[in-house]
Amino acid sequence: MKLVDLFCGCGGFSLGAHKAGFQVAAAFDIDETLTSSYPTNFPKTKLYHRDVSMLTGDEIAAAVGDEIVGIFGGPPCQGFSAIGRRSIDDPRRELLRHFFRIVSEVEPSFFVMENVRGLAYADALPVLQGALALVQPRYDILGPHIWDASEFGAATKRNRMFVIGVRKDLEAPMGKDAIDAFKRPASTVKAAIADLTDARELPECEELPGFDRWKICRRGLPSDYAWPLRSDDKVFTGHRPTVHTQAVIDRFAAVKPGNFDPIGRHPRLKWSGQCPTLRAGTGSDKGSYQAVRPIHPTENRVITVREAARLQGFPDSHIFHPTVWHSFRMIGNSVSPIIATAIFTAIGAHLGLLDIAEEGGGDPRKAVDTLDDQELFAEAAE
Repeated sequence: MKLVDLFCGCGGFSLGAHKAGFQVAAAFDIDETLTSSYPTNFPKTKLYHRDVSMLTGDEIAAAVGDEIVGIFGGPPCQGFSAIGRRSIDDPRRELLRHFFRIVSEVEPSFFVMENVRGLAYADALPVLQGALALVQPRYDILGPHIWDASEFGAATKRNRMFVIGVRKDLEAPMGKDAIDAFKRPASTVKAAIADLTDARELPECEELPGFDRWKICRRGLPSDYAWPLRSDDKVFTGHRPTVHTQAVIDRFAAVKPGNFDPIGRHPRLKWSGQCPTLRAGTGSDKGSYQAVRPIHPTENRVITVREAARLQGFPDSHIFHPTVWHSFRMIGNSVSPIIATAIFTAIGAHLGLLDIAEEGGGDPRKAVDTLDDQELFAEAAE
């Protein structure tokens, strides 16, 4: 059941495929920084730093060396994002067509494409329709449909467009209900990150130079959401808090959960709610769009990398980048592993490719709070 990930980034989409039971045989991306941790997180997947626009189906087939059951990926979305420039001259918009060109050359059993909902806007829809024309003769197409990661149990609101195709000779077209069957109640911020409170910092280790390391020390059982995301040894990376000036701390202290900082427009998370969409932001060469980080529900600081990863649905064993900036870019660009797992599981079940018996260790899509120290959540009712 070998798949190929195009525009793999830090591997949120790949993680969902693995958790569903597929094997990601090869991954392709041009950005060496945003894929820097991919080989560590997915040591059995071959990573190729390639310009996808220059990649051919034959090259991908040679890299995998076996039947390719599926191709998936999220072509860069900045050229279609509602908060970006949406310039028709942005060369990244062409990468969408190259995704479908590669699908047409490889002809896998299925494909999954993810992007921002701005791709469905009137000025961008012709681009999608033109790209889909490359595969429509051979594939039954589902979508485009907008799904929110929180609808599948994530602790973050994240609306994204998905297009799914199944090769026509399989005579198994998918309907939207096949995906909707895997919807679950949204998890809460509390369920996702509360057990990280009071984590203890550990010394740096030789295996992960440059990464800060922490260990969960909080007593009591974690939520059913957090339990399967924890590492066996309770150790994780990327939790060093941002040091704010006293003026910023005072400003954050005045923001109630669910409200916004009036100056920086930072939303303050609410224990009983979900995190708004985590965004990647861009450098000055791409418009300097700021990725505003949410404020912690009770601490007067923005959330850490690991808290963002938990909200997105990444396990604590997943590493990102030694720097906060690139780590947030990785997370903000990623597909939530929770919705990715649901989609791949639905496809595998629909096509009879996978045994979808639930793995042990709890369901990360649930949000049952079982921590025994309830004083931490005194503000949850606000």
